[in-house]
This record gives sequence, structure tokens and C-alpha cells, in this order.
Amino acid sequence: MLMAVSQPSLVWGFDFGDGATVRLDGPNGVAVPGGGGDDLLDPKAGHLRWLHVNLADQSSCRWIAGLSSLPEAVRDLILSPDGHQRALVEGGYVACVLHDFEVDFARGETSRVGALQVAIGPGMMITARHHPLHAADVVKRRIDAGTRPADAAGALDLLVTSIAAVAATSTRTIAAKVQASEDALLADGWEPDQRDLVALRRRTVQLHRQLSGIRGVLLRLEEDEDLPPSLLSAVERLGQRVAALDSDVVSAQSDLRLLREELDLQAQQRTNRNLYVLSILSALLLPATLVTGFFGMNTAGMPFQHSPFGTLYGGLVAAASAGAVYLWLRRKGFLGGK
Repeated sequence: MLMAVSQPSLVWGFDFGDGATVRLDGPNGVAVPGGGGDDLLDPKAGHLRWLHVNLADQSSCRWIAGLSSLPEAVRDLILSPDGHQRALVEGGYVACVLHDFEVDFARGETSRVGALQVAIGPGMMITARHHPLHAADVVKRRIDAGTRPADAAGALDLLVTSIAAVAATSTRTIAAKVQASEDALLADGWEPDQRDLVALRRRTVQLHRQLSGIRGVLLRLEEDEDLPPSLLSAVERLGQRVAALDSDVVSAQSDLRLLREELDLQAQQRTNRNLYVLSILSALLLPATLVTGFFGMNTAGMPFQHSPFGTLYGGLVAAASAGAVYLWLRRKGFLGGK
């Protein structure tokens, strides 16, 4: 009996129908007369009810576990701690797990990836999460601004396009930063911080994994013969959009890879130039070192030993040996000569 009257921890909820949008969440809880259990999934005929619940609250888990109108496989997917992206179709209901970036109320969007569980059925849609997600905020803002999905296909379209919008914004930001770094590098020789490039690379990897996973989920649904016909066109359209966006992410990854390769090439060229200078200096100083070492031997009969200009003569011999090596290197082309 407790299951029959339980209510979820509702983040937000809406009823769409008759050209109007009715909010179901508020300071007094869920504004559904009599409300609990499966009654929350029973909107008026021709209406669409969308509930976004917080799985971090055990009341939401108990409510979902007690929904007899949902197939068991759908309930298990929503409540599963496994967060990898996947989808299933069971008894006319569609369930899937999609990835989105978590948000922190103090710092905004984070780099942490969270799971969004989705269940779609006749006249209803449930989205559930453990941590606040960016796309859910985008969905709510769009609904508050006047967007009204007419059916489950429209709700799925709104959800996936909101996730795609967040990913597209991140992709454009990354592409702009990479292009600005390329322009500065080629024009002024300015080099970006390697830590910034590592952070950008990590972000592109996360975006690619997110979008490729969503694309796989939509493809899985598109190929399922049990998928409700009303959702097929929306799934096909969304799959194409996500695929195009994923291509943009891959392009940004390629640009970032080229930038890193250019930085590595310039660093290698600087190292080679430094090694070249050191090699030339070593070659020039080696004969002089040999001469000074020879004259430094404590043996009898050393040249210039009794000459008042012995030091000068020894220095001239060292300089002449270095000059001879210089001319030889230049003749061989090591110094850029012919």
C-alpha cells in the first residue's frame, strides 16, 4: 500500500495539452490530485506528462520500483547503477540511458559526465538522474520560454536536441580556442599553455564518447522492430543530427592534434638548432683543447718552453687549429657554405 501512494522527489514536471503548459512541481510537491504511484503517469487523454525526478532521493527509487504500469525491464534500467549508454524497447515503452555533463550550482558546468535515465510511453515521459545535469536545465528553460512538445516524440526531440545544444556550444568554444591559438602561433610565435591543450583534448574526448554513445543508442532504437512508429521519424532525424555534431567534434580533435604537432615540431626544431650550435662549438674548441692539453704536459723538450713568447705561440697554434677545423666544416657544408 505504501508503494501505491508513494511520490517521487520531483525536480520539475509538466503537463502539455490543449495549447497550454501546466507545471506539476512547486513548493507543495506534485500538484496532481490524489497523487501517487501510477496515478502520476496517467494524464488526461491527448496530454503529455513529463516528470524529471531525482534518483539521489530514495523516495524516487521506491516510486519507480512500484510503478506497475512500466515493464520490469524499463524499471530495472532506470534504477540500474550501471551508467553506460544503452537502450531497450519493451511492451510499447522505450527506455535508454544518455550521457550529459553535470552542473555545479557554484561553478556551473563541470567536466564530470553523468547518466540521464529516460523512459517513454504513451502520453508520458520520465527522466531521472542522480546529479544535476546541464541538458535538463536547458530543457526547462526552453519549456519556460514557450516550447510545448505535443507528444512523446516531441519530448524526445526536445531532450536530445538540448543535449546536442550543450555539446555544440562546447564544440564551438573548443574550435574557437584552437583557431585563436593557431593564429597566435603562426603570426606571433606565441605558444599556448600545454595544460590548456590537455584540458581541451580531454573535453573533446568526452564529447566524442558522449555523442558516439547517443548515436549508438538512437541507431539501436531505429533498428528495433518493436519501436513505436510514432517515434521512428524522430529517432532517425536525431540520429542524423547527432552524427553531424559528432563529425564537428572529430574535426575539432583533428585541429587540436595538428596544433599539438606544430608545437612539437617547433620545439624539435629549436632543440635541433641548439644541438647544432653546441656541436659546432664543440668541433671548433676540440683542437684548441687538444693543443692546450698537449702543452700542459709536464715533459721535457716542449716547444716554445724557453721562448719569451711561448704562450703567444701556443695560443696562435690553438687558434690556427680551430680555424683549420672551421674551414674544413665550411668546405664540407656543415656551416651552410659551399
